[in-house]
Amino acid sequence: MIIPAAVLRIAPVVNVYSTIVMIFSLTMAAPMIVAYIGDDAALLNYHQSIVITFVAGVLMRVTTMHRKRELQPRDGFLLVFLVWTILPAFATLPLLFHLPGLSFTDAYFETVSGITTTGSTVLDNLDALPPSINFWRCELVWLGGMGLIVLAVAILPLLGVGGMQLYKAETPGPMKDAKLTPRITETAKGLWLVYAAITLACIVAYRVAGMNWFDAITHAFSTMGLGGFSTHDASYGFFNSPVIEAVSIVFMLVAAINFATHFQACRERGLRPYKADPEAGFFLLITLGSCVMLAWYLWARGVYPEFMTALRYASFNTVSIATTTGYASTDYNLWPVFAPLWMLFLCCFVSCSGSTGGGIKMIRALVLVRQGMRELVKLVHPNAQVPVKLAGTVVPNQIVFAVLAFMSMYGACIIAMTFLLLATGLDAISAFSAVIASINNTGPGLNQVGPATTYAALTDFQTWVCTVAMLLGRLELFALLIIFTPAFWRR
Repeated sequence: MIIPAAVLRIAPVVNVYSTIVMIFSLTMAAPMIVAYIGDDAALLNYHQSIVITFVAGVLMRVTTMHRKRELQPRDGFLLVFLVWTILPAFATLPLLFHLPGLSFTDAYFETVSGITTTGSTVLDNLDALPPSINFWRCELVWLGGMGLIVLAVAILPLLGVGGMQLYKAETPGPMKDAKLTPRITETAKGLWLVYAAITLACIVAYRVAGMNWFDAITHAFSTMGLGGFSTHDASYGFFNSPVIEAVSIVFMLVAAINFATHFQACRERGLRPYKADPEAGFFLLITLGSCVMLAWYLWARGVYPEFMTALRYASFNTVSIATTTGYASTDYNLWPVFAPLWMLFLCCFVSCSGSTGGGIKMIRALVLVRQGMRELVKLVHPNAQVPVKLAGTVVPNQIVFAVLAFMSMYGACIIAMTFLLLATGLDAISAFSAVIASINNTGPGLNQVGPATTYAALTDFQTWVCTVAMLLGRLELFALLIIFTPAFWRR
């Protein structure tokens, strides 16, 4: 029997993927325990979901066990594609079992939104959902925050599968080449340890600020993943607490900084890595500067009678959207249009590479600015040798060209998907903001998809467009699009 080349290519990847599926099934044990403790109506749904997911993983492993081999670099992209597109389908099971009126399209959108740390939702009446369902939604954000692949490379080497090519396929920006420890396994473990430690600190801070333990845990998951899922329809407007908002701002800012920098700072027990990070300073300057600017703008326009009130609401919502978290403490869709559009502009680039945020990342924005300045200089001095530098280091031209190519693809995707939504009858502001919020993994947009509403108003086709945009954004375009190129499948 002649086996097609494509099957030979896929089978070893599926063999590795089967292990990830089996591990993922065990993550459903956490909401199952929550359901057991709270005796909520979704308890049996997790039993069924765990069994179905685990058995599916076993079947994949058994059918591909004779095709096991060391993965090649291109296999890493295929594995990443499978993880971020198929795992959400398994994650829908608890939702579909408990909410029989929920379509697969909406359930898949919800779980993709969680795993990609976008935070868009099609669910309403969140306060009445079983606690375990809300816990599962927020757990997905936390797991997706650092990336399930990074967790996998800490475990898969134990099974004889190399991890460096997977890690480089999944992580963005400088982290691709920064070996923080001699072994990739140790790097993955170190990043997760830092991630878990900061999450624990966030939980305690929320509890001290006034949340109950359940809300503290779920919102800490969502905050550290910069995913924006909440257990309440009113999001942070439910708490109406300046102290809770302040805690959230601090941890959203922390989560939007490169976790490699956090790792180095912990290892060196000092702040030097933050000073050396070319992104962190610009990130804080632009984000916090925008908070003050928008506070003054809202106060000057009479939206809030006092500057300190304007500063409170502007700071929380600006940091939330700029870091691509997506929490809301008020319906900023009602603000003068400049403010929410500026916030959406920030979400396109403010988050640092290697963070849990979305967008093109600050590092690419800095390269673009410096490349623009170089072109201006060369117009005046055509023969001058003007290198692009970041933190005193010359950026190779091939990196600059890669960033320019990324930006071209990024713009093309936004334009194409916006026109797709416009063709379905969606108004211009809703269509554009939905695409921007989705591809940057931010969550709420404006108008029909604003912070006071959900994405439930979209048609199935519109929902799938936004789902694809979320996946494109989370995998930074090329890691997903490369799977659909003929060159990828050639020997």
